[in-house]
Amino acid sequence: MPNKQTSNARPEPLFPNQHSDPPSGRRRGRKRGKKAQDGQPPPRYPDIASSSQAFFEGAKNVQMRDLTVTVNPNSALVDEGLSKFRHCLSPEKDTNDHERSTVAGWKLLVKHISPNALHDSSARYDPPKCDEDTRVELTSELMDRIEDRENPQCLLCMTGAAGSGKSALQQTIAERCEGFGILGSAYFFGSADPTRNNTSTIVPTIAFQLASHNPALKQAISAAVAQDMVIFERSLRTQMNNLIVRPLRYLREGTGLDLATLPHAILIDGLDECQGEHRQEELLTAVRECLLSDDLPFCVFIASRPELAIRTALAPGGHLHAVAYHVQLSEHHDASGDMRRFLRRRFERLSLRTGNPHWFTQENIETLVEAGSGQFIYVATVYRWISEPRASPAERLKIVLTWTPDAEQKARPFEALDQLYMNILLNAKNAYESVDTHSGRDFLLLLKIHHINVVDWFSDLHHLDLSFKMPKIRITDLLGLGDESVEMLISDLHCLVSIENDDEFYLRILHKSFSDFLNTESRAKDLFVPPSRAYSHLAKCCLLYILRCLDSEYLFNVIIHLPSFLARQGVLVEINDELIDFTQKGGWAKINSANILRPGCKKDYHYLLEQLDVLTEGVRKRNPEVVEVMRTYFKKWKREYDDFRAGKSK
Repeated sequence: MPNKQTSNARPEPLFPNQHSDPPSGRRRGRKRGKKAQDGQPPPRYPDIASSSQAFFEGAKNVQMRDLTVTVNPNSALVDEGLSKFRHCLSPEKDTNDHERSTVAGWKLLVKHISPNALHDSSARYDPPKCDEDTRVELTSELMDRIEDRENPQCLLCMTGAAGSGKSALQQTIAERCEGFGILGSAYFFGSADPTRNNTSTIVPTIAFQLASHNPALKQAISAAVAQDMVIFERSLRTQMNNLIVRPLRYLREGTGLDLATLPHAILIDGLDECQGEHRQEELLTAVRECLLSDDLPFCVFIASRPELAIRTALAPGGHLHAVAYHVQLSEHHDASGDMRRFLRRRFERLSLRTGNPHWFTQENIETLVEAGSGQFIYVATVYRWISEPRASPAERLKIVLTWTPDAEQKARPFEALDQLYMNILLNAKNAYESVDTHSGRDFLLLLKIHHINVVDWFSDLHHLDLSFKMPKIRITDLLGLGDESVEMLISDLHCLVSIENDDEFYLRILHKSFSDFLNTESRAKDLFVPPSRAYSHLAKCCLLYILRCLDSEYLFNVIIHLPSFLARQGVLVEINDELIDFTQKGGWAKINSANILRPGCKKDYHYLLEQLDVLTEGVRKRNPEVVEVMRTYFKKWKREYDDFRAGKSK
């Protein structure tokens, strides 16, 4: 490891410039602090003998009584020498002023912290954490990296889907670091808590915890606050630089403090729960430019859902890509085994409470683990509901295993999970629809269309007959959106969905429980989109596409999908105007003359003929001619299909 060069300069001033920036550079390892050149700390009080306007230079045993000093008001002595002179005459008064200022600075710092964000805060009582025999390999890997002070890669970033256990892992790491005496600070964001759902308290809280480990650092940070009483209104970079970086460097150079002796782990959990993407970006930038400086001892561990700010920073070309060790929790760490152990251990504890060791089976556990789709929050939510002390675990387990979205169903075993999904969806909806180029687009409707296109990812939903399986590029073309529209749509939903990077580019729902939520009105409430509304929109898009498209490789695909969209219950009620317009502009004639509707594909229009009177009830009242045109073409295609089948059977 490179050694720090000896310098003859005085230690860096604590407050040379309130807005000066920390040095940048790629981290090469931990540099140990060394004492000043003479091995002694700097003098407590300024040495006026070094002034160019010293008093009684060379004099000895000088006594002064009833002294009056007259100073040229234009002299620099007013600004510098006089203050030093008064300081020497009355050091006790100056010391008292300094101490009072330091105390005031500490009190002001404490007013700006968030106690609720601490890992052992009473507001977070009984926080989630890993059992002793769960996530063993992952926690060992993380702890090894955090404990290794010589590791030049001193930023760890863990991303994962909602409910994948990030906060439980972070809590576990915090407690272990505390036990080993290396926890410098921990900050847990919380979207529902106004004291920790923004960045206003994070730097003061980190500084407070670091200062609590070292009295000299406490004094230096307090003095920094006293020097700039509006420091908490400044940028995160300035706060981090002036409250953490400069005090540490000042103590290292001025007092010989070895920074390697300080607790060095700084943990930040739930970055995605911090309001404002720009604030998340600002925090990540401040961490990189200040805390990762190559002469500081810190190892920073950040956990977050893979939302835009951190996803962009960690991506190739992002400012954290080269410096961070990235743990992608959902993709590389299957939690199914840990979920089984979690449920079995807790169900066995409930057996002691009930006196019945046979109230659950291994098959029950397997069913719950499968339903959890690898996400810890599902089994944790289910257990919390089943273990209600005033209820029977066996009865509640049966309700969970057989739960259906019945209108009369009063049990709400997934209420906590539903609230999580609601918060994520609402934030994503607001962010998407706030973009000016997305004006007029309905986020929930577009998401529902993509959802029903892939709903058969989950086999037990096949009976809903919702999926139509159209590749992503064809859906975006049909909807009249750009090639990147799907990525933009799910930009804030990467904790719940992903895009399968194969030739078809299907959207993948990461949580089966999220798919259940989207399909159940009693759970999604105001965020629920009826399938008929999605199919209505798809049918409208098909009609418009056929009219405007002269020749397209997707035209055939659109034509064969149109009957399935039209056949959905109630769909024609919502598209009467579009259907009349399509017929009057020769849409059915275009389909017939396009010569791309092969005989075998005409069976879907054959089925529409049987439902035509019901489907076109609203159209018939307004324009019966349209219905007759439709009937004429549907009958023609039925005959052609019947002839096709008859010829095929010969």
